[in-house]
Amino acid sequence: MLTVGDTFPSFKLKAAKAGPEGLNLKDPFVEISNESDAGQWKVVFFWPKDFTFVCPTEIVAFSKMTRDFKDRDTVIYGVSTDNEFVHVNWRLNHAELKTLEIPMLADIKRELSAACGILDKNEGVALRATFIVDPDGIIRFVSVNDLSVGRNPAEVLRVLDALQSDELCPCNWNKGDDFLKPAA
Repeated sequence: MLTVGDTFPSFKLKAAKAGPEGLNLKDPFVEISNESDAGQWKVVFFWPKDFTFVCPTEIVAFSKMTRDFKDRDTVIYGVSTDNEFVHVNWRLNHAELKTLEIPMLADIKRELSAACGILDKNEGVALRATFIVDPDGIIRFVSVNDLSVGRNPAEVLRVLDALQSDELCPCNWNKGDDFLKPAA
């Protein structure tokens, strides 16, 4: 599995667009690559399967925090191994996903999931992995949960704040808290 300090893999994937555009069946898709949103921080999170139970709780939670991440010059990409048509269909048929503010990337060949090293060995789907990638494409944070356990997007935002501070941040540090100052 890729870890902190590694370069996030190159990719080019089709995605269901964010917002109302992703529900417009005349043009619901966009291509997103590692070069999209150049110069910004990225949060790339993976979920195992569409039309499941835990996944929408996480996707909706990340979407509700889109503005918080944008305020930090950070884009959010959600990825699963389902295709872009399944993503659009899920959005059309799940009330909370209709207002989704993040694109849903389709890693149907499992190339990005495999390159990140986060494919579940038994199920062949992406684990609940989260990567924070800096503007230079370097992974600065990784977290992986079992298939049955959802993650906490507020914690991802807290870690992003700490990373962007370029300071020493103690346990449970939050934006606005004091940094650690080592004795000289």
